[in-house]
Amino acid sequence: MKVDPVRDIQLGQAVLGIELGSTRIKSVLIGRDHVVIASGSYDWKSSYTNKIWTYRIDDIWLGLQESYKKMALDVEQKYGITLKKIGAIGVSAMMHGYMVFDENDELLVPFRTWQNNITAEAAGKLTQLFNYNIPQRWSIAHLYQCILNEEEHVKNIRYMTTLAGYIHWKLTGRKVIGIGDASGMFPVDLETKDFNQGLMERFNDLIRVNNFPWKLEEILPNVMIAGEEAGVLTEEGARLLDVSGNLISGIPMCPPEGDAGTGMVATNSVSKRTGNVSAGTSIFAMIVLEKELSKVYTEIDLVTTPAGELVAMAHSNNCTSDLNGWVSLFEEFSKLMGLTTNRSTVFEVLLNHSLEADPDGGGLLTYGYLSGEHMTHFKEGRPLFVRSSNSNFNLANFMRVHLLAAFSAMKIGTDILLKEERVKLDKILGHGGLFKTKGVGQAILAAALNTPVTVMETAGEGGAWGIALLASFMMNKEDNETLENYLKRAVFDSFEGTTLQPNPRDVEGFEKFIERYKRGLPIEKAAVDHFE
Repeated sequence: MKVDPVRDIQLGQAVLGIELGSTRIKSVLIGRDHVVIASGSYDWKSSYTNKIWTYRIDDIWLGLQESYKKMALDVEQKYGITLKKIGAIGVSAMMHGYMVFDENDELLVPFRTWQNNITAEAAGKLTQLFNYNIPQRWSIAHLYQCILNEEEHVKNIRYMTTLAGYIHWKLTGRKVIGIGDASGMFPVDLETKDFNQGLMERFNDLIRVNNFPWKLEEILPNVMIAGEEAGVLTEEGARLLDVSGNLISGIPMCPPEGDAGTGMVATNSVSKRTGNVSAGTSIFAMIVLEKELSKVYTEIDLVTTPAGELVAMAHSNNCTSDLNGWVSLFEEFSKLMGLTTNRSTVFEVLLNHSLEADPDGGGLLTYGYLSGEHMTHFKEGRPLFVRSSNSNFNLANFMRVHLLAAFSAMKIGTDILLKEERVKLDKILGHGGLFKTKGVGQAILAAALNTPVTVMETAGEGGAWGIALLASFMMNKEDNETLENYLKRAVFDSFEGTTLQPNPRDVEGFEKFIERYKRGLPIEKAAVDHFE
């Protein structure tokens, strides 16, 4: 479908997607053909304050407003139009974490993000109570840990939500959440498409002795499914988003979703026997299951697609942060040498050079644990590089080993699904910044999973585009049309991708490296124990 972006903007038919990621807040405006016609972004990062990974509320709104402002400026510069009316809006953000509010809608404690590995006791007890894996990142694990810690604020809680749910609430006045994001707060029932009532009753029984003035169902948001309308942008919400005052109120909004769900949408991997890997600050593989797993695995989260289909999630807290740190170091060296370059060029040169390395990284070893890593049971992390006297230490191997390590914690989880549970996959799609350098991250992922990997030409757009597609689905779907059908019919029939088969030599090299990675975990533990 060929469309005129100017006409879409003028008629208010363009759709806005906003995602608050770990390192960037991005706003994208798409036309009726689902192609991005304008975008804006704002770089930010979490802070480690009082041993808690957090983002300040003021920084959340500053970043959101700057991202929107740059997108609106992009519209004005490209098309000569002041953006006032939008067809639909969607908000996505990092999943999980802990945001709780009192009766006056005031945040009770600083936002605790998914990066925190401080809920091991609570997660373990809840997993046993529910017979359902409750990872440390999940909102319910944070809540119960606060109860176990006897934190004073718990009695004052009147609402608990995620970052996406919080933004949506402030923009619309509606305390709702998309089912994909909801499934990372508390287990959902696949039949009712709502929080699991039986498990909520177990939790309420567990904490009855505490005599809190609330029950769990009273403080959770209402769960919604992709395609439903989740309220409209209020006048107050419009002013929060667009400080210029140009944006009008009354714009319909789709249910807020988590970055895992929008990643599935952005890669057209919401169907059974499909999966995707999102690689950025964290990395996670999402595989849509045909049936439930045979048993509970603490390494595997069970969540859902935005339409409520069961998904196995192998999540690692750490992916590109340490790699980015090394690239910055080489960029600094390049400038000292008098070379005119930029981060993107340095990144591309170094990653392409890794293709000349030994398949296993030449005996080198690294852990990019900037934060704790639940997959390998670390509450805290220490980025670490190790080599022996007989390692093949050169630049190509140095870069390759950091790429191998970026995928390794996730691989431990996906090996459970593919090797132990015999989960069947027809395709895996990669998206996120690590796949921007053509063929490099894609080849490493294909080796990690021993599965063909497809990267779409839209791979770099990520979750902001994914939530824009969900908003478009809400606005433009046909009667009773499923999300799966809409994506195939209206979106991905016009987008191309490249598929890379796993190289047997690379697969063998990765298997060799992962064994070294597992054997070396005591080294990482020693670093955590003895180095501040």
